[in-house]
Amino acid sequence: MLGYDNLMNHFRTNFSLMQHHKYSLHEIEGMIPWEKQVYIDMLHQHIKNLEDQAKQRQNEMKAQRRR
Repeated sequence: MLGYDNLMNHFRTNFSLMQHHKYSLHEIEGMIPWEKQVYIDMLHQHIKNLEDQAKQRQNEMKAQRRR
């Protein structure tokens, strides 16, 4: 799967890559489909890692408050 299952998701994916991750449309359109999927997968993993780190910090702060 290429990160989208219909045309609207294709545009949403491109928009997200441009707005949130600073890719240009020229860069995105120049990618081979599997290359784009690799970058999307890497971005998903990066975002998940950031979310996990934020949750861990939040849990640590809650634990410190309880002491």
